[in-house]
Amino acid sequence: MPPFYAQLINLFAAILLLLSFAMLSQRRVLSLIDLFAAQGLALAASTAVVAWGTGQHHLYWSAGLTFGLKVLLLPWILYRLIRRLNVNWDVERLINVPTTMLIGIVLVVFSFNLAVPISQLASTVTRSTLGIAMACVMLSFLMMITRRKAIPQVIGFLSMENGLFFAATSATYGMPMVVELGIALDVLVGVLILGVFFFQIREQFDSLDLKHLESLREVEE
Repeated sequence: MPPFYAQLINLFAAILLLLSFAMLSQRRVLSLIDLFAAQGLALAASTAVVAWGTGQHHLYWSAGLTFGLKVLLLPWILYRLIRRLNVNWDVERLINVPTTMLIGIVLVVFSFNLAVPISQLASTVTRSTLGIAMACVMLSFLMMITRRKAIPQVIGFLSMENGLFFAATSATYGMPMVVELGIALDVLVGVLILGVFFFQIREQFDSLDLKHLESLREVEE
């Protein structure tokens, strides 16, 4: 019988996977931001449980950083972008929802099989959740390539970073704090730059559909 904290970690891992599937099937951009914030909350809680159960006290700082950045700051920035851009539309997708979900299930099975030899090499208590972490990364990547609008693709990128962070926690009890601070700063600056990029796209094309960039490239060629 695994210890209680390991069971909690497995529970949060399952919640992260379910939220990834929910984001993959979500049609509304505002709901997509809410799901991203919920995913950040589950990730912060999981990191705090790992810190409590294993005595890795530096992970408390990681959990606090994750909560402040992924649950509070980034969703607030995205909400402000949506209000300023006035883009309360449905998420347009390249593949319909049932087909996307079937592809997502295949990616989850692939991720679990891929994680088996890696998790056997890990010595952490949380190594059993490595397959779920890789599945979250794969599902986020699938969400990025099946969306036509810029904002859902950025949310998919941020969700992928959540999966990578959870994978690091599962395999090695997290990264050094200086690395986590650097990644957090890079993500924050990247979102701010992309916000400016969104305004430029909207000003030029009166839309955030990335197909306009493809037409612009064809004209230049």
